[in-house]
Order: sequence, then C-alpha cells, then structure tokens
Amino acid sequence: MKKHMQNSLNFSLIILALTFFITACSADEGSVFETPQDTDQDGMDETPGVATIIFNEADPSKNILIAEANGEVGSKVQGRVIFTSSATTQCRLYITQNIAGAGDMPFNDFDLGDTDLTKVLKADGSIDLDGANKKEIDFTFELPVPDVVNGLIVYSFWTTKGKGDFRDPTKRIALGVGTITVKVGVGTNPFATVRKFEGIKLFAPDQFGKTESFFSLLNETVYKINQGPEFRAFWDFGYYYGASGSSANDDASFASTKTYDAAFGFDVEGLKPSDTEEDMIEETLNEMFFAMSSKSATDFDSIALASDLDGITKSSDQKITNLMISDVVEFVDNYGKKGLIKITAIQAGFGNEDFIEFDVKIQP
Repeated sequence: MKKHMQNSLNFSLIILALTFFITACSADEGSVFETPQDTDQDGMDETPGVATIIFNEADPSKNILIAEANGEVGSKVQGRVIFTSSATTQCRLYITQNIAGAGDMPFNDFDLGDTDLTKVLKADGSIDLDGANKKEIDFTFELPVPDVVNGLIVYSFWTTKGKGDFRDPTKRIALGVGTITVKVGVGTNPFATVRKFEGIKLFAPDQFGKTESFFSLLNETVYKINQGPEFRAFWDFGYYYGASGSSANDDASFASTKTYDAAFGFDVEGLKPSDTEEDMIEETLNEMFFAMSSKSATDFDSIALASDLDGITKSSDQKITNLMISDVVEFVDNYGKKGLIKITAIQAGFGNEDFIEFDVKIQP
C-alpha cells in the first residue's frame, strides 16, 4: 500500500537554525539567540540579502508579513523568521511549502546530520519550540528551490499554542501566518493539476483500532485508528463494512472521521481523545461529504486539471455505503477541497484482512 507522498522532496535545513528546538512545550531553557544576528536599535533589522518576515505581538507596526526572493532551480534561498510574542506562549512552529500552485504541503523533511530528529520535530511534523525562548524566536535557514521552470515557491510560517493543523493555520494559532515567496523564471505558475493517489488500500476496522482503516488526503498515508493523537488532524475518512444496527446492511462504506463511530456502530478505541491527552477539550475531527458521482471510471481517468473538479457540490452526507468496484464517489473535504474516488477492488467482509482499494484525484 502506498504510504509516501507522490511529490515528496528532500529538503535541507541548516543545523544552527534549529539547535534551540528540543523537547515538549513545558520548559523555558535555552536561548533562541545563540547565533548573533545583525539588528538595528529596535532589535528587528532585516539581514541584507535575506528574505525576512517579522511578527511582533506587542508592536505590530513593524511587522513584515510577506517577503520575496528570486531563486534558481537547484539553489537555496536564505530566509529569516522573527516571531516575538508578549502575552502568548509559542509552542510549535508549522511550515508549509507550495510548489508552483500545487498546494500547501508540510515542510518538515529536514536533514539535521547527527542531530536526533525526534528532539526537534513533534510526531505530526511541526517544530517543537521547547528549550527555546518561547516569547522570541529568530532563525535563519535555507529554502530549497525545486525543479520548476517558471513559477512561485511559497513557504508559509506560523506558530501555535499547542497542537495545530497543517491545513488550518487558525487552529490554536499564536503568531502568523507569514510567507516567503521565491520567484523562479518569470514567476508564472502553470495550470493547476489534480493531486492523484493510486492503489490506496484500507482494511475493515478492528474495535481496538489495530487495522489501517483511515486515510489522509494531506499526505497520501493510511493510518491505524489507534496510532495516536498527533495524527487525528490528518485523518479525513475511514472504511468499514456493515457491522451492527443501522449499519448492518451498509456493506463496503466510507465515513468521515467525525461521524465514523456513529456510522460504524461501535466506539473504536483511539478515535476519540482520552481524558489525559493534551488539548483534549479542543480536539476536533475532520468532516467530509460524499455523494455518488454520475461520472464513469473512464471519466475519472481522463481528469487532469483541478478546474475539472470545480463542478462538484457539497452534499450533506458524511458517509456513503454499499460501494462497488468501478463506482466513482465525489467528495468535498473539511477544508473545501473537491475530489473523486474510484473504487478498484473490494474484498468483502468484516475480518482484519478484508479491504477496499481505490484511487483518488483531488484539487491541490
């Protein structure tokens, strides 16, 4: 089963930029300013030749929300982020990369040499600010320029007060969002194409959450339900095969993460937060809305542009049942993205080895 992002890239982030990111958001040890920076009398000068974004909670008059730079394919562009808070504690830093309009993707595949990556990144891929001065973060790093002839590479940055969401910067936001845009060539993005995932396989659920029954449209990854609270914001929908009560005749079915327990007929261990989890009170699960499409499997195969999916309308149904091979399902996800699912195989049944297999096309 496919578990990697189709357009995954390896990016390098200089080690000195992250030496202050260490454990969980609980202590104020260390200093962000271990590497001297050139500053003016206000302490927030831009470094010459470095694209810089600035957020100052106490004095927003000097904020720089957008910075720009020119880049050549295969090179790296210097970027600097300065976030200073007065009343807000910054616990995590989220970074996304959007390559030529292909959609915001988590930017967290760092090469840190001998540094233990687990001491820098949270499980969801955000940067852990523990060990830093959480009122002030200031670091300079290198932004890679991927293989794009013409277009814009947009990096977005924001900090959060707890566990955030790469697809929703407003979730527990502390400071941000700031962007650094790298222009390649004439800077004109091509027509946006769909993101496509093929051969995705989900297994019938186990009551204890031991099977890979959930799928993330963010990173093309399947998840076990009991995999942990860090990943719940990634899950978009799950698979089940009619279980009990009203679900007895559902057969092969999808349900949004939010409505999954009710649709399946059992409370699956690990789907809902426990009383001891961080941010348990504010925990939310993704909605997703399904409808059977009038398009054929052949129609699905011919779709290439994101605009080809514009005609999909949001239904009111967060589950779809009795799926069959060659069915095409249209959907709108929790973040407003539209897409199609084509069913390619079903091994009917309730057992842990029974499954559904499908392809997806979604707007970036």
